[in-house]
Amino acid sequence: MLRGVNKRGQVTIFIIIAIVIIVAAGSYFVFRDSTKIQSVPSDFQPLETTLLDCLESKTFVGISFLETRGGYIELPDFEAGSRYSPFSSWLNFAGIDIPYWYYISGNNLPKEQIPTKKEMEFQLGTYLEDQILNCNLEEYINQGFEIITDFPSVKVDIGTNHVNVEMDLDFSVNRGDETFVFKEHNVVVNSNLGNLYDAAINIYEQEQRDLFLENYSVDILRLYAPVDGVELSCSPIAWNANEVFENLSEAIEINTLALKGEGRRNDYFVVDNSLGDIGLRFINSRSWPSSFEVNPSDGENLISKPVGNQQGLGILGFCYVPYHFVYDVKYPVLVQVYDGDEIFQFPLAIVLDNNKPRQGLGGNAEVEEVLDICEFKPSLTEISVYDTNLNLVDAEIDYECFGAVCDIGETEFGTLEGYLPQCVNGFISTQAEGFLDRKEIYSSVEDGSFILILDKLYERDVELFLDDKKSNKEAIISFVSEKDSRTIAYPTQRKVSLTEGEYEISVYIYEESSIEFETVTSEQCIEIPSAGILGALGKTKEECFELGVPEQFASTVLVGGGSSDYYILESELESSETIRVGAESLMVPESLEELQINYQLFDVRDLEVNFI
Repeated sequence: MLRGVNKRGQVTIFIIIAIVIIVAAGSYFVFRDSTKIQSVPSDFQPLETTLLDCLESKTFVGISFLETRGGYIELPDFEAGSRYSPFSSWLNFAGIDIPYWYYISGNNLPKEQIPTKKEMEFQLGTYLEDQILNCNLEEYINQGFEIITDFPSVKVDIGTNHVNVEMDLDFSVNRGDETFVFKEHNVVVNSNLGNLYDAAINIYEQEQRDLFLENYSVDILRLYAPVDGVELSCSPIAWNANEVFENLSEAIEINTLALKGEGRRNDYFVVDNSLGDIGLRFINSRSWPSSFEVNPSDGENLISKPVGNQQGLGILGFCYVPYHFVYDVKYPVLVQVYDGDEIFQFPLAIVLDNNKPRQGLGGNAEVEEVLDICEFKPSLTEISVYDTNLNLVDAEIDYECFGAVCDIGETEFGTLEGYLPQCVNGFISTQAEGFLDRKEIYSSVEDGSFILILDKLYERDVELFLDDKKSNKEAIISFVSEKDSRTIAYPTQRKVSLTEGEYEISVYIYEESSIEFETVTSEQCIEIPSAGILGALGKTKEECFELGVPEQFASTVLVGGGSSDYYILESELESSETIRVGAESLMVPESLEELQINYQLFDVRDLEVNFI
């Protein structure tokens, strides 16, 4: 059966549809004005332009900060250096503090602080959020504009050759009956910041992988300082350590400045890189913090003694001076990458350890995180420092453990209550002006106390007497004890600092000579294993060979001196100004045999030591 249609229901549906259409049409006319894009009133446009100009200008300033400060606007926390490591965490260059990308902390730990591009974008955005509120709009206020601003939000994107800045800021402007709200403010700044940063990362990773700056440093060290070698001489060779370090410092500055990023490939000073058109240079200054250490040394002197003129070595027929010195060197280099007038720069520490480059990072630009024990110091320790007369002494206190050196502080009236990291068999070390440095084993696994006794140093003049007459002949004078050793090159050096103790005092007096050693051929025999089964059973045979030594000359020879054991009392040092050392002359040798006789006599000649 077909069912009929309800006409009443049909009418109701049409009514509902009609209402919807009417409401929709009304809504259009009501909201039409609010949805259309409003144009900026012509009177208001210059104000927006000024704001964008200011934003652009502030962006350029922020970019300049990033480029000159190694990618930082807000610097990371400052970390001071120490006497063990001269580097703080910042390098001051032309009045600008620049964080090191790689350095050795005052605690003697390697550290990195390399900003990422995201961190640079965040710092630039934060900087602009703060600085945009300082834009000068005074002229518009004087024209009757009322300006109301909200807090800005800035997003920065650092591209290869541009920096895009998007600022969200409700910038309400009123004048008369007119009101307009600026919301989004965007600028694009032409800058090579991104490209230069990528180039800087490239060079840094190359340095960490290849240590090319350290390798240049090794070359400088061997060219400008005595490292290892042999010289034909019958007298000792002495170098002043301070003069060696000064020469090294000057050579490092000059040779670092000579490095460059472009030139002929076989040019020694050209750094092979893949920077393309980006320029590259390296800067060092002698005024920057640096550290030079050398061993073995006697006070301020490096001394190497001759071999071949001593008793029992006559078979040699010649003299030679072997030397081997080990250096630890630390100094900063400022790396600059540039394109035109735009420069990005960062400093890093160059480190030589035992004449060799430090361990590299493999080019991953990431220092392996090492626990800094100095950050955790739970053990309260009372440290008291005295001299040998039990007078309290103010001294700088450090604690060494697992390669880290922790600054504990300085005693006040001889006493310090400080916190130490927990360590078994670490070292408490002290340094006090006028006293011999001291280092003692101390385990800091719990609270405790510790007493240190320091030996006072007395700087005294040295006078050399030869055959009871004051002498100005060249001499090597050594004071050697279990605690310390001091050597001076007399008469250039005439002062020595000593403490109470048992010393072996020796004086070697030299003068110029023209002894000629003729070409010598001598037979030398050694025992070697026999051939075959007899050798396996330990049987030996003598094999002889000829040893030829070319002609040579002895420019200086031993002509006086001797050695004595002497216990120096503190009362002697306290009550005197001069240490007078008396020695006897030896013959002026005219042959190697006579020179060897002098060394034999030297061993039995005593010295006269007086405190004046």
